[in-house]
Amino acid sequence: MSVDSILNNRRKSVGVKVGSVMIGGGAPVVVQSMTNTDTADAESTARQVQQLAAAGSEIVRITVDTEKAASQVASIREKLESMGCHVPLVGDFHYNGHTLLEKYPDCAEALAKYRINPGNVGFGKKKDNQFAVMIEKAIQYNKPIRIGVNWGSLDQKLLTKMMDDNAVLAKPHDADDVMREALIVSALNSAEKAEEIGLARDQIVLSCKVSGVQKLISVYRELAVRCDYAIHLGLTEAGMGSKGIVASTAGMAILLQEGIGDTIRVSLTPEPGGDRTNEVIVAQEMLQTMGLRSFTPLVTACPGCGRTTSTVFQELANSIQAYVRSQMPIWREKYIGVEEMNLAVMGCVVNGPGESKHADIGISLPGTGETPTAPVFIDGKKAMTLRGDNIAEEFRVIVDDYVEGRYTQR
Repeated sequence: MSVDSILNNRRKSVGVKVGSVMIGGGAPVVVQSMTNTDTADAESTARQVQQLAAAGSEIVRITVDTEKAASQVASIREKLESMGCHVPLVGDFHYNGHTLLEKYPDCAEALAKYRINPGNVGFGKKKDNQFAVMIEKAIQYNKPIRIGVNWGSLDQKLLTKMMDDNAVLAKPHDADDVMREALIVSALNSAEKAEEIGLARDQIVLSCKVSGVQKLISVYRELAVRCDYAIHLGLTEAGMGSKGIVASTAGMAILLQEGIGDTIRVSLTPEPGGDRTNEVIVAQEMLQTMGLRSFTPLVTACPGCGRTTSTVFQELANSIQAYVRSQMPIWREKYIGVEEMNLAVMGCVVNGPGESKHADIGISLPGTGETPTAPVFIDGKKAMTLRGDNIAEEFRVIVDDYVEGRYTQR
């Protein structure tokens, strides 16, 4: 299936405006992330939001769980504006969102969207009233909402009823099937209630998150055929490192290939002291390697083999990838289309020259026993040969010159 085919056959959803960002309605798939700072610490939270936005997160969610946190949201927004960071903020509410939105109107106003979990917005007789309060606040402040159902905090009353109803059937369904159906029913029923209260259809985003890849695919496929609400896609509690990356990509890529998903988040557990922006980079690279969007120049590099016992090409590939990412905030503001540039850093003559010719700029480094020269190809033609100890620095200059000469300034 071609990229054009995927884009042309994307599920048709109602567009939702979140600040300056459009989710659904034919807009490109949006990348989201979430802070892990204490929101009551406005300084560190604003700093991390800015870092996530600089990495390319187009919407950032923050936890709003206490009065101290709610009291700092407006300050966080002000700090971001003073940094020149206009990324929309989403408030993540659980249990007490109705109280916080009522008590802190500056918080309700500063947020661009509210996330509501119908599994813990309230319990018993209080549930409907507390849900209604949050929807009324969204209407009052003209804010969209995400109804975010999660199988770890699913509405137990609903699930119990559906399990009981299933148990008396002549041929009961598998318990996993009932649970997946409960996720979807919870989301759709909550959206219906929100509309009944008065929230517009174009202010509602739905998600039904699970932590298993096959369950994710089946839940979202079913949700997609049963509504036209904008859909937030994500594998919850994906895990750490390569496991989290592989699981998130395996599940979401299949759905995105089928045209399902208007906005995504990769929920990675960061390594101790690790960089929170990794989840943004993974989400971007997922979309970009599928050809659905372009965010930053990507570097093609060979894996190395017995012909490349030197680590020079590995070091150059890593330094160039880091360099273009560090330059992108500057390039993005200055040049049109630079995010679509392709670079290649290859390790020997087997595939090096050919792969380099396919890139906008490519370099083929000498493998073991090869002549110590590095031919550079620009737009498919050999442009020069680099030698010596300063190849990395010289190649960066070539990249800078290419960007300045190739891409139109804004």
